[in-house]
Amino acid sequence: VQLQASGGGLVQAGGSLKLSCAASGRAVSSYTVGWFRQAPGKEREFVAAIVRELGSTHYGDSVKGRFTISRDNAKNTVYLQMNSLKPEDTAVYFCAANRLFAREMRPALYDYWGQGTLVTVSS
Repeated sequence: VQLQASGGGLVQAGGSLKLSCAASGRAVSSYTVGWFRQAPGKEREFVAAIVRELGSTHYGDSVKGRFTISRDNAKNTVYLQMNSLKPEDTAVYFCAANRLFAREMRPALYDYWGQGTLVTVSS
């Protein structure tokens, strides 16, 4: 599967953005898809995941209640709706996929990665 992330940009604190992760080559519903982010000088951080087929979701503690991951099988795309954005959400956001039936938080267990999309939240 190939993944293409998009939707990043500059937004003020308190604003919203919606990221998209478009899949090609295989049905996105047959993969667990995760969103990760990486700020300068920091390790890659788990943001959210949606499990293959089942569609159950899981979030990192820092984004719970503010971000929502969803999947549109018809468009073969996974989304990350980000609300109430904070300056500390500034990072490059990546989508990734694996074939596990698990809400996996570890980047090393994702086999396929899209290019990043930059999100900048100004204070």
